[in-house]
Amino acid sequence: MTKTKIPKTHPRAKSLQVREKVNEGYSEGIMTEQGLIAHGRGEAFDYLLGEITISEATIAIKVAAATLLIAKNPIISVNGNVATLTPKEVVKLAKNVGAKIEVNLFHRTLEREKAIMKKLKSFGAKNVLGIGKEAAFEMNGLESSRRWMDPNGIMISDTVLVPLEDGDRTAELRKAGKTVITIDLNPLSRTAQTASLTIVDNIVRAMPLLLEETKKLKNIENDILKDMIKRFDNKVNLGKSLSYIIKRLEKDSVIRVNAQ
Repeated sequence: MTKTKIPKTHPRAKSLQVREKVNEGYSEGIMTEQGLIAHGRGEAFDYLLGEITISEATIAIKVAAATLLIAKNPIISVNGNVATLTPKEVVKLAKNVGAKIEVNLFHRTLEREKAIMKKLKSFGAKNVLGIGKEAAFEMNGLESSRRWMDPNGIMISDTVLVPLEDGDRTAELRKAGKTVITIDLNPLSRTAQTASLTIVDNIVRAMPLLLEETKKLKNIENDILKDMIKRFDNKVNLGKSLSYIIKRLEKDSVIRVNAQ
């Protein structure tokens, strides 16, 4: 596959570089056409944020790091988009917080699962769960292929990081008593509204920041981390994230109207 050379002076160079990654992921059989559509939808919401990590996301990232560090059995759920965009960060984060990694796909084929596993292992993952017959248990309440769980992974976990997730599975994971952390650019999505903790940010910015926060907080006493988590209100944080978008749009509209 021929890569497009993106000028560093382009005003949206970073976004275009991410698109190139997405294109590579599709060519490698990791992402699907539906995943391409989902990425484009996320980009639209990133425009609304101004393509930056807002303060509400920074707060959520810090609490997410604390939550992963105190978890007894954390796991990172990986789909094609996550494996394409942040494979290195997934592997490093899992190692830093003692989490397992499990592949979970809506459009599930053994070929895709193996391609994702290969990608993760190329960045140092030792064991990747959820491949083929390993994902042998069904989650109640779901009919899609995402209902399959590895008996040594998501099924027995207490905390699940599910970036770029489906809202219906998030709801069922919560019903199963699990703490669910998600990364979602849309504060109004079912996933964002249902998760225990939502980071409203682009995964390519959020995952490196989350990794760094776990490093900073790793030696902090559990009682301090638990207090940090207790004081966090996901609904309030989502509301502030939405308010930020609204205010930014209102301000931008005023600027455009005055320019006319």
